[in-house]
Amino acid sequence: MAAPGVSIGRRLLGLALAGIVALASSSVIADGFRTPAISVLQADWRSAHDQLRIEFNNHPEATGSLTFSPANRHLATDPRHWPALFQLNAATAAFFPGIGRSPVPVLLPFDAAEFIGNRLSGLPASLLPSHYQSGFQTEMFDAGPAGYDAVFSAAPVGADNLPQRTYAKPVEVHITGSALVYRIDDPLAGKGEPVKALASQYPDLRRTVREGYLRYAFTRFGIPYVVSILCLDSAPRRNRLACREASVVAERFLKALRIDGGRPQPPRRDIESAEAERPLARSPDFTYRPVGDIVTNSGAHGQPGKVDPTVYAQIRFPLKETPAFANSQSFLNWGDCNFTGRTTTPHAKGTAYRCKRNDKPLVFDESARENYSYPWQDNFCESRSFEVGQCASGYGHQGQDIRPSACPLRNDGADRCESNHFAVVAGRDGVIVRGRGQQAVFVVADTARDHVRLRYMHMTPARMDADGLLNGRQVSEGEAIGLVSNYQDYPGGTTSHLHFDLQVFTRDGWLWVNPYITLVSAYERLLGARGTEVQMEPAAPATAAHAAPEQPPKPGMSSEGDGE
Repeated sequence: MAAPGVSIGRRLLGLALAGIVALASSSVIADGFRTPAISVLQADWRSAHDQLRIEFNNHPEATGSLTFSPANRHLATDPRHWPALFQLNAATAAFFPGIGRSPVPVLLPFDAAEFIGNRLSGLPASLLPSHYQSGFQTEMFDAGPAGYDAVFSAAPVGADNLPQRTYAKPVEVHITGSALVYRIDDPLAGKGEPVKALASQYPDLRRTVREGYLRYAFTRFGIPYVVSILCLDSAPRRNRLACREASVVAERFLKALRIDGGRPQPPRRDIESAEAERPLARSPDFTYRPVGDIVTNSGAHGQPGKVDPTVYAQIRFPLKETPAFANSQSFLNWGDCNFTGRTTTPHAKGTAYRCKRNDKPLVFDESARENYSYPWQDNFCESRSFEVGQCASGYGHQGQDIRPSACPLRNDGADRCESNHFAVVAGRDGVIVRGRGQQAVFVVADTARDHVRLRYMHMTPARMDADGLLNGRQVSEGEAIGLVSNYQDYPGGTTSHLHFDLQVFTRDGWLWVNPYITLVSAYERLLGARGTEVQMEPAAPATAAHAAPEQPPKPGMSSEGDGE
């Protein structure tokens, strides 16, 4: 039997060793990856309740339809404390299923008081929902523990008393109200111009055009709301919505907003940033370059990449199979240098060329080894004409390009990958935001701990239409939602790859953040092993090994965002 002093010494040594192991394990798991910081807001339901009473008092035919006397025997966070809210959710759920799940007052262009009053007056139930929505049609509605998201459309060419406009298609209007607000480093936060015509209804309303969207941001009942429309800040055209025409639609939408549901919930604490967990086992082959380490001189306006170690959401990696290769499309083999210029246009077999911005050699061979090998490389702030507030120049790529596991070559001698072989999957349980014919598809995730939008591009629109990948469809994490393709304005408009990006909700609306570390983290979970970060090595000289076509490829520029 050991002496007491020896026993205590061994015990202390054991505890010290355990502490060292724990610290080592912690550093292995975290290794600099961080979760996001999120403010969790509490709605002022008393003010919302009073506003709802005013809205119903403006419709005498609806008098008595809701009970506005609080039931004080219940807690203030219990919807039965506010019976009018409980009754309102029951009435509007027929149009907006699950509306009572929202922890924030749901503002929509639906006049619930008129609807309920008409029913009490015996008017026919055949009146279309758009009758109560100032002419707007519901395209999608989803509510969850974070808040709610909805998409409405305005009919084209002056229908439903809307002003005439040049743009000939329906205009989609998005609205989000969220109790979760991501605290990101946003140099443009809080900017914008007031809207005098709406100042009495929305005293703090700010109008901006950011990252491809016209945005109207305001605060009601202590909660941030943002109304947005995808548009171009240019002259109006029949096939291109100008932001000046979108403004008219957005402001009509704002004037029509009413309280249509939601329910009080107990207060919650802010979600602070913490070290993100990673697998302990080491992958024998997965390597990646540091976040922000983009191809030399490939950044928009000559600026560097964005160093952002944040894992913004615990997602399922967006491709079904491994391996997969995250890298550049424009500045690797078969790239077009994103219209920044090349040293020469190859016309003969074996002719080498490169981008003018750097010494990166290029060949017309989409299946080139460098395209389909590790290490991964970030291209979030790569040269593009799209606004990205998180990039130093204010412009960038918006997301990350990902090649699938292999490049089965077409049989026409073009050195191009044959598309539609590799499955794309939903990164989270969520709801689809996508209109028929659109190139981009969003999966919106709304939980108690995050509120994110995942965007996928370059899948074939006709195939997505046929598969019913449209507004409002619920999808499960890991569910197949399409195939890797090369569609950008037309088939073959880009290389065969998936463009993936990530938006988080802020007081200025949905903003793009660098998804690179989120993807690294997701890939590690899929592999069950962590990768190894490697520094960039100088590019070795190389020559083209395959014949080049007569003309370089000319990828189109999608109005929905990503250029490649």
